[in-house]
Amino acid sequence: MSTNAQAGQLSVGKVAENWTGDAQFFEYTNAADPIGSGIISPIPAKEFEPDLYNSGETRIVTLDLSKELKTDYQATSPSLLAQFIRINAGDSIKTEPNATSELYYIISGAGSTEVNGETINWKKGDFLTLPSGSVSLHAAEEDATIYYILDTPLLDYLGVKATEARFKPTLYTAEEAKKHLDEVANAPDAHLKNRISILLNNQKFDQTLTITHVLWAMLGIVPVGANQAPHSHKSVALDFVAYAAPGTYTLVGDQIDPETNEIIDPIRIDWVTGKAFVTPPGLWHSHHNESGEAAFIIPIQDAGLQTYLRTLDIQFTHYDQE
Repeated sequence: MSTNAQAGQLSVGKVAENWTGDAQFFEYTNAADPIGSGIISPIPAKEFEPDLYNSGETRIVTLDLSKELKTDYQATSPSLLAQFIRINAGDSIKTEPNATSELYYIISGAGSTEVNGETINWKKGDFLTLPSGSVSLHAAEEDATIYYILDTPLLDYLGVKATEARFKPTLYTAEEAKKHLDEVANAPDAHLKNRISILLNNQKFDQTLTITHVLWAMLGIVPVGANQAPHSHKSVALDFVAYAAPGTYTLVGDQIDPETNEIIDPIRIDWVTGKAFVTPPGLWHSHHNESGEAAFIIPIQDAGLQTYLRTLDIQFTHYDQE
């Protein structure tokens, strides 16, 4: 509403804001199955081959599924972004993300990270986590490749900036990881377990037992001849194949046979050393090794956050032991 002013007089007007313009109402069962109803897009079981990064110039390769997830920011899952980093000997790459958690798994090579005035040396098989506020320069002493996970999509979705470091930079060495995995794998009851794995934990997070307050990282082995029965969880897994010979694979599906505990009509994801793949949430997945060599897998998830929210809900099955 406005008033017309006479010549020489100031016009004073009012603007009526429509505060209800974005308001909508739905019967609640419309959102009970948002994926099935098409309201929200499903998360695909996507595969990323090692030839994306195993040669060529120094660069970061983003595993971007923003088109499939219908986001206007880069994302590999709704809350996490996966990238491959290649740094040739003598080169360096800078990272300065808006993230609460960064995780680097050193696929190959050796080098160092200068972060906020400190230097951390790393090599093949090491894991490195960095907190929010990290301004980092990663330099390679020899050709290096890295699997890099961070939670920028979560912050992009919330529209927030990470301002508080919840943990200190932490290095998990390849030697220590192997030592602890060997202990688990050599236990007398290892063959009875649904997975033979270790969780990497920062002692700051004694409730979630995870590597950061958002991220979960696991190092697992699938022994020769093993068939690891299906399990499921509500978090997306951004899996990385640390090593596998041909004949190792994962089966993924949404139903299991109640008599055999095998997945009904699964899709098959063949393991290749250096490959990454996405395991969607809520789906059953089993691991199988029909090769002649042990295989190693690194699932990285937002299960630190999911555990804190009490929503992770891991479900296990077991095959009959002969």
